[in-house]
Amino acid sequence: MFERKQLAPGVYLTTLDAEKFNRCRITIHLRYPALRRSATDAAVLPLVLERGYAQCPDMTALSRKLARLYGADLGVDLGTAGTDRVLTVDICGIKDKFALTGENLSAEYADIAFGIVFEPYLVDGVFDPEAVRIEKETLDRRLQAEYNNKRLYCVRQARRRFYGESPAGIELGGYRADLPKVTPATLKAEYDRILASSSIDVMVQGADSGRVADLLLQKLEKVPRAPRRFASAMAMPITETRHFTEEIPGLTQAKLCMLFTTGTPEDLPSISQLRMAMGVFGGSATSRLFRNVREKQSLCYYCGSSALRSTGVMMVDSGVEPGGEAKAEAAILKELEDLCRGPVTEEEMDDCRRSLMSSMDALGDSLGGLENWYYGQIARGEALAPPEYGKVLIQAVTAEEVRELLNSYHYSVCYAVTADKEEVAQ
Repeated sequence: MFERKQLAPGVYLTTLDAEKFNRCRITIHLRYPALRRSATDAAVLPLVLERGYAQCPDMTALSRKLARLYGADLGVDLGTAGTDRVLTVDICGIKDKFALTGENLSAEYADIAFGIVFEPYLVDGVFDPEAVRIEKETLDRRLQAEYNNKRLYCVRQARRRFYGESPAGIELGGYRADLPKVTPATLKAEYDRILASSSIDVMVQGADSGRVADLLLQKLEKVPRAPRRFASAMAMPITETRHFTEEIPGLTQAKLCMLFTTGTPEDLPSISQLRMAMGVFGGSATSRLFRNVREKQSLCYYCGSSALRSTGVMMVDSGVEPGGEAKAEAAILKELEDLCRGPVTEEEMDDCRRSLMSSMDALGDSLGGLENWYYGQIARGEALAPPEYGKVLIQAVTAEEVRELLNSYHYSVCYAVTADKEEVAQ
């Protein structure tokens, strides 16, 4: 069903079963340490890489090649794993056996994916200045657009107050103020750093894994490598709760983001315990926050909780009527206190289990869902196990474990984005 093996220091190949699919997928994950000084270069890099590589130096040539491969899909993205960053390149297309003239599609897909990662299009040894200019403008527009999405803006403002200058506070999307400093040369330096320091995980579903492994080893021969260890788990220290309010004229729906910390990175909960705790508290349609704060009391338009295991943070995110932030905050804290002190009913646990297990059943319906499931385990340092085993672990979580986990969170930061006081009073 799955097999993971090490090909070189810090380089792994994982083969996943894809028998029931008519498509195959190759994904390359490069996990590396995040740095504040080069965060904006790292954010621009996937945009530039997605434009092409040495054999297809522009978007037109790359699009034509993908079209010739029966409409294969290519993606380049940047994500997080704890305080580390993960640069991901994935390509998906039909399997070899469906090629009309017997083409070796696995080889073609691997050539493109590894070309993006190992052989980017360079001009005089650095990235194409025109491509860098265009993608800097793209990122600039994205960063400006954050303010227009008030829910996203509120969450990010809360995170900035919560994490401060800690490694977890480095912005995934980079910084507008640093964009002028991004040049073809600085981008190439960041690319070289990532390639040298990253742990590389290649996930193969339905393609020729032998061909993929051979090509990967060929590419690695030309690359100087010194893979770094994964960043350790961290948690922000416990402090008195800090409140921040930002007034924006004309706002019709206020946003509220509450962040909690465990205060210590030790004794991390299992991912199954975390999923159950969030599902019971605020992560599902049967949760306390949804049923009591949203439905019964009508204190918010939406209200949900989520948590990050590796950074010990829990977030409650809600949209409320301007002026109703304090009532919503108090109601959310009451639900958390009730769960920590009072009983968690078996009905609540069963409702949450059914929702989570239904989601796990759905993972097998897509290559991307399965690949994310297994890479999540790799990122957490867990032994690989299928979603069916995850269902067994969910069944084993007890109400006492849910209470104990929720009790470990301490209220740290509350950030509210609301309307002007005079507008609220009218």
